[in-house]
Amino acid sequence: MVATAVVGSTGLVGSNILSTLLTHPTPTTVSAFSRKPLQVSDPHSRLRPLTNSDSSAWPPEYSSISPTPTVFFSALGATRAQAGGVAKQREIDLDLNVALAKAAKAAGCRVYVLISVYGANSASMVPYTKMKGQLDEAVSDIGFEKVVLIKPGLIVGSRSDSRPAEYMTRCLANGMGKVSGNKLKDFWAQDADVIGKAAVSAGLRCLDGSAPEGKVWTVSMGDIVKLGRTEATT
Repeated sequence: MVATAVVGSTGLVGSNILSTLLTHPTPTTVSAFSRKPLQVSDPHSRLRPLTNSDSSAWPPEYSSISPTPTVFFSALGATRAQAGGVAKQREIDLDLNVALAKAAKAAGCRVYVLISVYGANSASMVPYTKMKGQLDEAVSDIGFEKVVLIKPGLIVGSRSDSRPAEYMTRCLANGMGKVSGNKLKDFWAQDADVIGKAAVSAGLRCLDGSAPEGKVWTVSMGDIVKLGRTEATT
């Protein structure tokens, strides 16, 4: 029996994490934080919605989850435009993520899985990758038994808020994948459903002893494809 929790479950990757958890044979409960009611298929009646439009209330609410989640998945994030500026983006991507991770650890969570980004580096001169690197370091220092950092490249999937250049790049990735059996895509772009399945697989592996040794497991693009597509279909 494995109780789980997820935040960011309405986003492109987070929605795929949620749907995978709701159909995977291992999880028994899936507690999901969201600002709005979730519209998702729940065939095994595992979903425990935690709906609150005030996201600042989510960290203190974590302690009320029962049974206590063993694995916590975070795909929480916002674009600068969605958040309303760099400062607001940091409040969501960095501050809220760290607050939730600390709340999860205090409640007894053992494994923390974060959807990070390729190139995340706290010393980066690029504000976004710098912020993501700071988040990687912050959650890795909280004291979980295991931290999993999922690091995709370009995330491929349907997004209503894509800018024209992003839309064209995703179309290019899809086209290259179709003509090459994904060989020309996988090394720089991964499908959102594959990333979601990889995150779930990695988190659960941390419980059954099949994860790599060490406190922090960085899952690269190649590992994402392996965990989320190759091994998921074998």
